[in-house]
Amino acid sequence: MNAYDKHLSGGADIAIVRYGDGELTVLRPGLFVLCAVSGQKIPLDDLRYWNPVLQEAYAGAPEALERFKQLNP
Repeated sequence: MNAYDKHLSGGADIAIVRYGDGELTVLRPGLFVLCAVSGQKIPLDDLRYWNPVLQEAYAGAPEALERFKQLNP
């Protein structure tokens, strides 16, 4: 583990984000958010999928689809 890995493992690096329709607002700066389905770290620059109603982020389309299926059986 190098210094960069140690830096990423800290809880303080998790951003707090408000998800809107087609936009997001960073409330507390950080390096990443966590996927609500997989728990995967998503760098803010790579964040493309979220649910503004549930205020959840998703690592990708498969995770977003999985959550949709869970909520709409």
